[in-house]
Amino acid sequence: MVLYASGEDYLEAILVLQRKMGAVRSVDLARHMNFSKPSISNAVGLLKKGGFLEVDGNGSLLLTGLGREVAEQIYERHQFFTRQLIAAGVDEKLAEEDACKIEHAISEESFRKWKAELEG
Repeated sequence: MVLYASGEDYLEAILVLQRKMGAVRSVDLARHMNFSKPSISNAVGLLKKGGFLEVDGNGSLLLTGLGREVAEQIYERHQFFTRQLIAAGVDEKLAEEDACKIEHAISEESFRKWKAELEG
């Protein structure tokens, strides 16, 4: 399954919520992302079908190994670009928004090399 930026955003949001709250349900994700419950339900179905997500008997969203790997990769990029933009003088809110766009557009190779150059 091809995972688009929106799917990566859902996985990242689930990871962030799990770190804050532990168990995450669809309603929590809907509130966090400010999306409708039907939109979340559709996305959860697609992510389950793709092997990125499971839902347990209590309705909690659980990242699979693959889902966690993708979520952590996207979250790492998001944090890196947010820090870099803030360090360059960009307002924090704008830095967050722009980091979300950049994290999906850059290749893994370019990201790793850029990060190594700046942090190495």
